[in-house]
Amino acid sequence: MGQNRSSIHVGQTVEVVKKRDQRSGNLTEGVVKKILTNSSFHPHGIKVMLESGEVGRVKNIIED
Repeated sequence: MGQNRSSIHVGQTVEVVKKRDQRSGNLTEGVVKKILTNSSFHPHGIKVMLESGEVGRVKNIIED
């Protein structure tokens, strides 16, 4: 779901998987502060920085 850069916007609430949680699949919820992936598509999810400073790949977009 979070594989297309066009569907992710700053200020949006998302669930990301951090690098160290990739094996366990633990998701972290937060608000997008910055989009770090430059390409329009990434098979593992677009990499973002959350307002908390955590970095991860978007797995779910939370509709608000």
